[in-house]
Amino acid sequence: MTGHHALPRPAPARVLACGAFLKNRAARLDSERVAWSALHGDLGEADACRALDASADALLAGDPVDAIAHDLHPDFHSTRLAVGLAGRLGVPAIAVQHHHAHIAAVIAEQGLARPVIGLALDGVGLGSDGTAWGGEVLWVDGGEAAHRWQRIAHLQPLALPGGDVAAREPWRLAAAVLHALGRGDEIERRFAPIVGTQPARLLRSMLDRGLNCPSTTSAGRWFDAAAGALGLSVKQGAEAEAAIALERAAAQALERRHDGVPFAPSLDLRGVVGDAFEVPRDETAAIGRAALHFHHALADGLADAAVQAAQQHDTDTVVLGGGCFMNRVLTERLAAQLQARGLAVHAPQDTPCGDAGLALGQAWVAACTVADAASASIPQDALELEH
Repeated sequence: MTGHHALPRPAPARVLACGAFLKNRAARLDSERVAWSALHGDLGEADACRALDASADALLAGDPVDAIAHDLHPDFHSTRLAVGLAGRLGVPAIAVQHHHAHIAAVIAEQGLARPVIGLALDGVGLGSDGTAWGGEVLWVDGGEAAHRWQRIAHLQPLALPGGDVAAREPWRLAAAVLHALGRGDEIERRFAPIVGTQPARLLRSMLDRGLNCPSTTSAGRWFDAAAGALGLSVKQGAEAEAAIALERAAAQALERRHDGVPFAPSLDLRGVVGDAFEVPRDETAAIGRAALHFHHALADGLADAAVQAAQQHDTDTVVLGGGCFMNRVLTERLAAQLQARGLAVHAPQDTPCGDAGLALGQAWVAACTVADAASASIPQDALELEH
């Protein structure tokens, strides 16, 4: 979708943002006006890259921009494009961390002027420490200071056996949880009948040796682990298939007014997923209850962390961003928990909560960065080096 919409507050600089890797869409920010490109799709496709190139050229027509914004990941086509355009135009290319951008998109869209606690949940985004993030509790300043931020807390890291392939095969994440719980001996027995003895044995060996097992704090991968533990998904045919199956099972349990069992809120979901292995695979109602328990554990752990962060940082506002918030069971439980504890909750309204809305956050952060540098009389070339 191409189009324009107006923001409640004008941006302090003119910026073109090149968007994310998945569901790529570019945006141009001029004062309170946002101009969006079409949705290009995933930048692993050559056609999507060419479409982004054309959209960037079209969005650059007219008044000059003050900066080009891009994701922190150096290897994305969108990043290379941004750096090239910035060099050609003689303006800074400004990298914006993925989850910071998700929260900043809502700050921009809704004109939030005071600091917020951001809950950013998605599949993956490169963190400022070089690891894969995706289950983040952030502090982000408001209004024209939204370039100021810090990571406060995050979900318990989870090993990704096989790296990127683990994101497509939930059984690997479920096995990683078993291993993290000291139950690695169960991997072959539980998964050999489903995926074969050799793959199950190899995975156990990889986890034992820490070989090709990068860690991630991704909420999306925790959904995969829970779906894998409950037998709802072994290998995914489409993106988010496991998470959708888990949400569907949870929603059915919710309709049956299942109250669930009490638990201590935590950002560590290993025990919850570990318990899911004990649920009989032929009992639909029990699987639904376990799926709902996972959603509630995740929501309540995040709510607890957000309340603590809000108290520590003297704010009463929480912002939700990232593709996991397409999950209604999670979002409604989390929002209700936060509101019950006196916090205002903001989620995207006109902008997609996933990566298709990320460029607005990138553009807003970059505009704030440029304006801050100008007020401090920092030269442009120093701005580029700093970021």
